[in-house]
Amino acid sequence: MHVAITMKNLMEPIQIEKPVVSIAVRQYIDAKKRYFILKRLFDITVSLLVSVFFLSWLFPLIAILIRLESRGPVLFIQRRVGMGGRTFRCLKFRTMVVNREANSRQAQVNDRRITRIGQFLRISNLDEFPQFFNVLAGDMSIVGPRPHMHSDCTKFSSVVSGYKFRNMVKPGITGLAQVKGYRGPTKDFASIFHRYQFDAFYIRNANFWLDMRIIRKTAGQTLIALIGKFDRVSRPDTFTNRRWVMAIRSFLS
Repeated sequence: MHVAITMKNLMEPIQIEKPVVSIAVRQYIDAKKRYFILKRLFDITVSLLVSVFFLSWLFPLIAILIRLESRGPVLFIQRRVGMGGRTFRCLKFRTMVVNREANSRQAQVNDRRITRIGQFLRISNLDEFPQFFNVLAGDMSIVGPRPHMHSDCTKFSSVVSGYKFRNMVKPGITGLAQVKGYRGPTKDFASIFHRYQFDAFYIRNANFWLDMRIIRKTAGQTLIALIGKFDRVSRPDTFTNRRWVMAIRSFLS
């Protein structure tokens, strides 16, 4: 069943009526062939623009800040599961001190391993920007289900039937589950299941305009999070900040 998504109902609960695993991969790809071509062209164009106009100067600046605060590599490189179950090297700016648990334990809220610059990078989503290189390489897309570690994929598949259906498409830098509020560590079964619901819904109903809405929603939520962070640190004009938040929310509605 195809369900049209508007900015009004993008934040409403989603019901999945039947198992998504019944969709044949080849039929799915053939049915959305034009969309995948347009999506790939968009991914390449945006990733090149971000790389040239942002990462060209942002990368060395963030690299210096990371190295000044803690010893270790600038990038955190981790094996993640991609389309078709293939693994790839997912890139992120390192936001935690170097530790043995980085590849086995997800970062938690107020995790002591997260550095000060790492906190800012996470709130602003700048830690994910190196993944535009993954997009250029063809391992990821700008919009899609977030990639998991192989251990998490196996664990989640054992509790949610058909969980690997998420691997029918390329993983994304952002996705429907993230704009629905399911980002960060997976705390319990309900969190895993709801993420899967939104990822599966996205795959069933994927189209270019839905991708644009998710990107716009991600940008708006990031701006609101940054305004909230600065508002807590220093409150020079709380009323002005609140007006900005209201304006952003109005734009996204």
